[in-house]
Amino acid sequence: MPAVDKLLLEEALQDSPQTRSLLSVFEEDAGTLTDYTNQLLQAMQRVYGAQNEMCLATQQLSKQLLAYEKQNFALGKGDEEVISTLHYFSKVVDELNLLHTELAKQLADTMVLPIIQFREKDLTEVSTLKDLFGLASNEHDLSMAKYSRLPKKKENEKINFFKKGAEMFSKRMDSFLSSVADMVQSIQVELEAEAEKMRVSQQELLSVDESVYTPDSDVAAPQINRNLIQKAGYLNLRNKTGLVTTTWERLYFFTQGGNLMCQPRGAVAGGLIQDLDNCSVMAVDCEDRRYCFQITTPNGKSGIILQAESRKENEEWICAINNISRQIYLTDNPEAVAIKLNQTALQAVTPITSFGKKQESSCPSQNLKNSEMENENDKIVPKATASLPEAEELIAPGTPIQFDIVLPATEFLDQNRGSRRTNPFGETEDESFPEAEDSLLQQMFIVRFLGSMAVKTDSTTEVIYEAMRQVLAARAIHNIFRMTESHLMVTSQSLRLIDPQTQVSRANFELTSVTQFAAHQENKRLVGFVIRVPESTGEESLSTYIFESNSEGEKICYAINLGKEIIEVQKDPEALAQLMLSIPLTNDGKYVLLNDQPDDDDGNPNEHRGAESEA
Repeated sequence: MPAVDKLLLEEALQDSPQTRSLLSVFEEDAGTLTDYTNQLLQAMQRVYGAQNEMCLATQQLSKQLLAYEKQNFALGKGDEEVISTLHYFSKVVDELNLLHTELAKQLADTMVLPIIQFREKDLTEVSTLKDLFGLASNEHDLSMAKYSRLPKKKENEKINFFKKGAEMFSKRMDSFLSSVADMVQSIQVELEAEAEKMRVSQQELLSVDESVYTPDSDVAAPQINRNLIQKAGYLNLRNKTGLVTTTWERLYFFTQGGNLMCQPRGAVAGGLIQDLDNCSVMAVDCEDRRYCFQITTPNGKSGIILQAESRKENEEWICAINNISRQIYLTDNPEAVAIKLNQTALQAVTPITSFGKKQESSCPSQNLKNSEMENENDKIVPKATASLPEAEELIAPGTPIQFDIVLPATEFLDQNRGSRRTNPFGETEDESFPEAEDSLLQQMFIVRFLGSMAVKTDSTTEVIYEAMRQVLAARAIHNIFRMTESHLMVTSQSLRLIDPQTQVSRANFELTSVTQFAAHQENKRLVGFVIRVPESTGEESLSTYIFESNSEGEKICYAINLGKEIIEVQKDPEALAQLMLSIPLTNDGKYVLLNDQPDDDDGNPNEHRGAESEA
């Protein structure tokens, strides 16, 4: 028998009396260690409990000492010495309580807790292994006893039982595999049918017209109603959230009279957003949005920017706001007036070859009004000649139209590289326009440039009417709604177009080069003039400029006519003085333009309404 110290328990792989004897000794020592550990833990817990009790006792003593001053003694009130002594004693007890508390914590962390962990982790595991080994040993003994009593016949029956089970399993396995094969085959058939349906659907989608996939169904040929005088629908309103950041909000907008109203979601009624009288509207380009347009106030300030849901909605909103800004809604039959005004822009579809037809189509009352105007102011709108020229005699077919004013390079250099520096923030000094100081006439108008084109003659105002018709028709056909807004300053020397933001001159025309000027006969806000400019070859070129004004175009014609009269009479002091006496003065000594002078019953003007000239 080998020595016990040479037989390691970990190497005892076989059951033997030596192994069991060593295991019994180990179990006995484990039980003795467990009993001793339990007794030691009880003693430690008793000490820890006593220490906790000491902490609670000192804490209660400190509270009781402090409660003396709260006692209601009938004869001992105001005993400050006793109270201070008890307070000092309470502080000492509190310090003792802190020491006992710290001691209790250290006993719990360094004495009680390690013993508990050792008992629960190590000793409990040894006891559990002992119980498991006992159960396994007993079960092994019982199994070996049963195995020893098993005869040879029983062993053959066992083998036969296993054979019978294997046969039954093989039969069931065959049926299961066959059912699985059938199921896989049916699933494959279904998958092939689904794939065929998908191929058919794909062919149908490919055969459909591409217009079905466009985001807007009316992109190809939208039916746009340009005669609207009221409009309602959802639009996206742009709001500035910072210097460069913006947000868009979808709101319900509608027009009511001459106002643009907005009704937020959940609101009972709408509120005023913009006054549309005499405003301008144009399509604008946004970085991340389509179908946007901007409404500009009559004073030239940028208004709100809106986005429509489609191209059709965008153009109809622009046309409706443009019609409302002309105050068509105040007439008796606004729909008929809107149709009549928009027909001027759509006449290019059926070109008019003779001005005689156009004059015949105008109403007699309009002709009578024009004749009266010619009798009063012969130079505002010159009389038409007896025989009206053909359109080809006025403007050459295929003449290009310029829809924006580009500042000439030479004039830009003269203004920004000259002796005087231009303020980049758009503020002008008193010497911004020195020629205006010497001018006897100063009048400012807010206009929007529609277009310009070269013409053949300036002998009649019909060339201006034909240029108006072609410019408006081209804008209507090509859906051009963008217009450049400027300030038109009329002086006795020149016509100057000024940028309202930077105060830089976009164009400057000498008043002597203006040979013809007239306002439209139906749309009073349209005005145009012909400029004769000499060229380097010795010849002269004629160009017509068409504008839309916030006021009546005849006021601009009256100002131009008055400026030309001043130029004519400047050489004659007496005639000049007589002309200046007919123009009223403001308080600061400046002349103003008489826009409207309604007569009273006696035939004398009773009121002078005009805008003061701006330098």
